[in-house]
Amino acid sequence: MLEYWIGKPGFTNLQRIGIGLLLSALGMAAAALAEKHRLANAKEIAQSTAMQPISVFLLIPQFLLVGCGEAFIYAGQLDFFITQSPKGMKTMSTALFLTTLSLGFFLSSLLVSVVKKVTGWVGDRIDNGRLDCFYGLLAILSFINFWLFLLCVKWYRSKTTRKDPPVESVDKGEDEC
Repeated sequence: MLEYWIGKPGFTNLQRIGIGLLLSALGMAAAALAEKHRLANAKEIAQSTAMQPISVFLLIPQFLLVGCGEAFIYAGQLDFFITQSPKGMKTMSTALFLTTLSLGFFLSSLLVSVVKKVTGWVGDRIDNGRLDCFYGLLAILSFINFWLFLLCVKWYRSKTTRKDPPVESVDKGEDEC
């Protein structure tokens, strides 16, 4: 069935990255909805004496989507760097892959700090903050990232489809010394 849609078995590395980005964006949207539900439940509990606990299973969709998304992204990125880089740059491209991961974690921490100072969505007490808005912001940024990725993929030509200029072979005949 999969062969019918993409022409060959399995996904290409760029398709894996795209699927991963989409799953991660959907995971952030699921996190925003789960946090909105949790926050509404916390306000109900604060206003009444009746305890209405929510289940930890409410977190499964977001963790499943983000986890699967990361697996697709990491596998696709690593395969992309190894297959599309020149022969002498394969180890350097693997190091670049790991560098992008660490840079992403650093920027994530920076984003949390900026959002905390500017908006106050990330508070010291979970019920006083607006993590639903923060996760919504992350979902919007993730969808923008996905669409920018699709735009870049449209312009990209893989190593196997690039047309290098033909190299003229020199025919060594009797005329040459």
